[in-house]
Amino acid sequence: MAFLKSSTLVLCLVFVISLVHLSSAARNLAESAQTDRQLQFQYHNGPLLTGKISVNLIWYGKFKPSQRAIVSDFVASLSSSNPTTPQPSVATWWKTIEKYYRVNSKKSSNLVLSLGTQVLDEKYSLGKSLTTKQIVQLASKGAQKDAINVVLTAADVVADGFCSSRCGTHGSSIGGRINGKSHKFAYIWVGNSETQCPGQCAWPFHQPIYGPQNPPLVAPNNDVGLDGIVINVATLLAGTATNPFGNGYFQGPKEAPLEAASACTGIYGKGAYPGYAGNVLKDPTTAASYNANGVNGRKYLLPAIFDPTTSTCSTLV
Repeated sequence: MAFLKSSTLVLCLVFVISLVHLSSAARNLAESAQTDRQLQFQYHNGPLLTGKISVNLIWYGKFKPSQRAIVSDFVASLSSSNPTTPQPSVATWWKTIEKYYRVNSKKSSNLVLSLGTQVLDEKYSLGKSLTTKQIVQLASKGAQKDAINVVLTAADVVADGFCSSRCGTHGSSIGGRINGKSHKFAYIWVGNSETQCPGQCAWPFHQPIYGPQNPPLVAPNNDVGLDGIVINVATLLAGTATNPFGNGYFQGPKEAPLEAASACTGIYGKGAYPGYAGNVLKDPTTAASYNANGVNGRKYLLPAIFDPTTSTCSTLV
């Protein structure tokens, strides 16, 4: 299972500026910019997610319908082929992940994500303080075959390690038997940091706790907590696709891997450095910062992805 953590003061900032898997090998952004070409991702010969995979959203606690739409529209944007969607798009961002499926394989395999079911648990069936085991229990409410089940906890829910060491996590679990056969399903958990730790898990839409105090960016969907959730979900979806069961693509120790997006922490546009997200786009009407267009006119800010063909952190802008 991959977790997110910071270690030193500067590395705390690195953690602040995006979702990072628990890793003593996490690098600050200045170092990242200098050593991208020296990064060597290894493929550990494990299976990747292939074919048609449903992304199921399990909403734990109270979320407004408008908030749920921010995330569901993002998921729907990943595989959207709508020609009217302006570039750069969420679907273009995801195409960098597709390179992992070709770089070490003579066969062409693909992964197509689609928005699956949404489960609402607005009555806090497990209480407002969750253990990791309970997060997996919630994740099992989604489909357990050909699925990534994403648990999203509300702003008033305290989860094990949330804010103190992580903004979210991804892993896998064995589900119930289907036609006499057990299946492994992948899951993701991300918390809403709007009130608990926006400076850690919703940067760059909030002032960071440590490091340079540049003005925060305007959130593209006018919701610091949910726009922060999208960044973290995007980071973990990239990690889930390329390292779903702990033996796929990653750099560093298995217990604390740097994955496709967490290896490029805090980079959203060209020229990024500690405390500065990079040269991103700005909506002329709302002044919101973004780097990707999605369905239904949505705009999102998405993390850079490590490109295995160039050994660099690839940004959309």
